[in-house]
Amino acid sequence: MAGDATQIDQNPIVNPSEFQPSPPQDEQPPPPLSKNAQKKLLKLQKYEAKKAEKKASIKEQKKREAERKRKEWEETLTGVSEEERLTLIESRRKLRKERMEKRSEERESKIQRLTGAKTNGQKIVIDLEFSHLMTSSEIHSLVQQIMYCYAVNGRCASPGHLWLTGCRGEMENQLQRLPGFDKWIIEKECRSYVEALEDQKENLVYLTADAEMELDELDPKKIYIVGGLVDRNRWKGLTMKKAQEQGIQTAKLPIDNHLKMSSSQVLTVNQVIEILLKFLETRDWKASFFQVIPQRKRCDADSTENQVDGEECREKDEPSEKKKSCIL
Repeated sequence: MAGDATQIDQNPIVNPSEFQPSPPQDEQPPPPLSKNAQKKLLKLQKYEAKKAEKKASIKEQKKREAERKRKEWEETLTGVSEEERLTLIESRRKLRKERMEKRSEERESKIQRLTGAKTNGQKIVIDLEFSHLMTSSEIHSLVQQIMYCYAVNGRCASPGHLWLTGCRGEMENQLQRLPGFDKWIIEKECRSYVEALEDQKENLVYLTADAEMELDELDPKKIYIVGGLVDRNRWKGLTMKKAQEQGIQTAKLPIDNHLKMSSSQVLTVNQVIEILLKFLETRDWKASFFQVIPQRKRCDADSTENQVDGEECREKDEPSEKKKSCIL
């Protein structure tokens, strides 16, 4: 019987164990997923498979390109005299050294900017206390978004001071697996933001689409909180309820004043953070929204009539978890 149970667990097209625990053998199995739920799960599996296939294709393409350049270099060296060959090799070494020095300078500049942001930067918190509401794959999606947030912040001329609060359990484990995470210049707190920033509670502002007040400016004294929850529309109103119970202020981005969304105003964590960083740079909400929010989330009329400086959204640079969004 144990062998049969193992076969049953391995064969289904969809994996219900991600949504519900396997029943003991002496109990009746739970009812199967509805057709609609199976279709959604199958669609997600196909998307993940396509994404993995694309990643493998890009990796293979890079490998072929590196091999092409290597052969091209060898052919170049073969067709010249010994003196020219030595000159080419020395020139290549010098170019490589210059590239490495430039990267080192950029890295040092980034460290200085992020270190300075601890004192002068706008404080932005990513609230990670929702991991118990997410599956492992959703936590992985959020971790990828956080990694993107850190990269974008590091490229800013005037970066924000980022905080990760409630960083524990599987969330912490997955973050620790990111290359170089221990060296990130960012505040990492296992405590909640209420505990970690207890002496500044009056300055806490939770950003949620359910808030009545719209942001007009970003106050350098305020600490803006973004809910780190990959939602899939399961947890509407959760961040608003949390903020109300904790007695802290709430606000929402002034999206309605500047563009029309094609669906809900649910954005990913990295999109919210990048919008805030763009606004700190430009002091222009409209420019910030149109440079960050993907065109697929905007109505066509807004997308064509209100493009900012000819810039299109950089959707290709964002984490590819398109349907995994956070609650603002």
